[in-house]
Order: sequence, then structure tokens, then C-alpha cells
Amino acid sequence: MSLMEQGGGAPIRPVTAVAWTSNSASCPKDFNLISSTEDGVAANFTRSFAMKSGYYLCYSKEPSGGMVVSDIQVISDKEAIPSGYCFIPEHLEPKASVWKKKRVCVRLVQECSVEAAVLDIKVTAKSRMMLQHYTCIGDIHGYVMWCRKGPFSSLLPRAKPRKVSLTLRELSLDQNTPPLPLRPSNAPLLPPGRKISSRRGNLGSNDAVDKAADNSNIYGISAIDGVPFALHPKFETQTNDTTPVNILDNIRIKSFQDIENEYNYTFKVEENAADRSRPFLSTGITS
Repeated sequence: MSLMEQGGGAPIRPVTAVAWTSNSASCPKDFNLISSTEDGVAANFTRSFAMKSGYYLCYSKEPSGGMVVSDIQVISDKEAIPSGYCFIPEHLEPKASVWKKKRVCVRLVQECSVEAAVLDIKVTAKSRMMLQHYTCIGDIHGYVMWCRKGPFSSLLPRAKPRKVSLTLRELSLDQNTPPLPLRPSNAPLLPPGRKISSRRGNLGSNDAVDKAADNSNIYGISAIDGVPFALHPKFETQTNDTTPVNILDNIRIKSFQDIENEYNYTFKVEENAADRSRPFLSTGITS
């Protein structure tokens, strides 16, 4: 029989918590108390024959912060608790305690991180009794614990994976595409009457060739786009009625010695001021 058939078509809910309890009165709300074993014996985990009171195992399937029990183990007091596991809590009456020779620990995980979890827990009094479709956890104080694992119905809606369109994939930064070169776009025209240097004229012809490539993609935009380029008016080529005169020809190129002679500074004034500000130290020794 399948799990859905066993539950009458109802959703399969996983175990979300396991605990010890003294009786039905101390059993937490929404917990199922296992009062008897599968072979008809009271499932009272009595610590000794001299004591009449004991404790029972209980579990819950109510949602608990999106956590589910993925595994259960029984370990002895000499074993270290496995990584990722925790001991089950105790909801006992005052002065009651749980037998510590063997302890039950569970692994709690987010339900979205696993496909299968613990679906049911049963207890038997005879170790030779086998429960079909159940896994033996271990024996503790004369009883044998069993659990059933399998896929479950999610308690919370699971997020569906989003589909990325082809357009978004093309814009992904993960693609190993070579970077496009930066090209200045065509600069705006200068106001009427403004002179344009011959150098600017040469750049303008090159810009016209690159205009189509710049307008085809946004990667061709640079930081100097839209900034007009022109030489200062005093460096422009001036023309008169006869012969054009280039201002650049009047610029004198200075040699290293010319620069030394013009900008040489000995800092003599500063040195004299520093000498006057130093305290006078006497080297003589007075008796």
C-alpha cells in the first residue's frame, strides 16, 4: 500500500518534533503520545522495577518554523552526539528524569533542503518483531524504536524556479565576451563664427567614420562625449590680407639651463632664519 493510500488520499505530513513526556497531562499540545507498543504492551519507559512511574515517547507533525525531522538515532552515554543532531526535549513532571544510559537524538533540517523525512514512529516490546516498511532505530530500556521515512507533502509552498529569457541571458555579465573599445561620438557643432583649428578638422573627419559604430551600441560612449574640442584662440592660426601667421611659431622652447637660470632658488633666506632660531649651546663646563 502506498503512503497516499494509507492516508486516504490526504497529504503526507512529516514528523517535526520528538520528545519525552511523563503522561498525557504533561504531553505538549499537538503531540501524539505513544501509549502502547505494536504488540500490545504499555510503552512506558520505566527506569527500574521498583518505580511505577515512567515516561513515554511523543511526536508532533505540526509545522515548526519550516523544520522537519530527517533522521533519528539511539546512542549510548559513551558515544558523542553526531554532528547536526540534538537530544530530544523532556516534558516531565517534577522530580522525574529520563534514563541516561541511552538517549534519543534527532536531526532537524529545513524542509526545503530534503526530499524525504521521518513520517511515523512506532515502538515494540519484542526485538524479534519486525515492522514492514519501518527502519529499526535501536533498543532503549527494553523497547525497540522504529521509524518510517519517505517523501512528504510540503508544509510550506516551495518557490518555483524562474525562467530566464533569452534577452536576459544575452545581458548576463557571466558571458566571456571581449570588451568593446571606447570611441568618442561625434561632438556637437560649434556656435556660428567660432573658428575651428586644422587639428579639430582632422578629428572631425575621423569622427564621421566612427559615428555609425558609436550609435550601434551603448558601450561606445566615453566620458568626453559631448565636450567640444578646440584650441585656445591665441593659439589659433590667424590670417591677414597677405600671409597667414601661426602663433605657435612664436613659442620659445627653453633649454634645461634656461629653466635653471630662471627658476633657480637657493633658499638662503630660509637657512639664515633657521640659523637664528636655533638655541645657542654652550660647550664649556663650569666648575
